[in-house]
Formats: sequence, structure tokens, C-alpha cells
Amino acid sequence: MIVRIMGEGQWELADESLDQLNAVDGDLEKAVAAGDEAGFRTAFAALLDFVRSGAKVPDGDLHDSDAILPPSDSSLAEMRELISGDGLIAG
Repeated sequence: MIVRIMGEGQWELADESLDQLNAVDGDLEKAVAAGDEAGFRTAFAALLDFVRSGAKVPDGDLHDSDAILPPSDSSLAEMRELISGDGLIAG
């Protein structure tokens, strides 16, 4: 699975990590739905850290992204606009 963080690049995550990725994304979705700013910051940082723990795709290698995450400086209001019923990560 290839995940892009806007403004940072792409990371490759093992397919086996999808359940854990969805759990972290679920925490983010709950915090955003509750309007919990502190919870949003914590959950979004955890999601970005999880993605960054994968293998960084060299900048010169372009791959289709399975998921695209907003930049790390995104606000709660911006995230509310982006999150659908499935969070940021579909699946």
C-alpha cells in the first residue's frame, strides 16, 4: 500500500498493516466528529507517524497512491471537510 502525505512524499506500508492503519484512522475520525482539538492533534500525529514508519519511496519514483493524507499542519476544521464516513483511509 502506498500512502502520500501532501508536501512530504510517499511511503510504502505492508498490506498486513492495513488493520492497524485503519484503527489509527478511526481514532482520528472519532476525535474530528467530537470536535476534540487535543484528541484530533494526537490522533493525526499518530496517523502521520504510523505512515512515516513505512518505507519512504524515493522522491524520483512516482507511484499511484492508495491513500492521500493532508499536510501535517492541517486544522480540525480542514480535517472535518476531508473526512467521510470511512475516515481518511478507505477500507
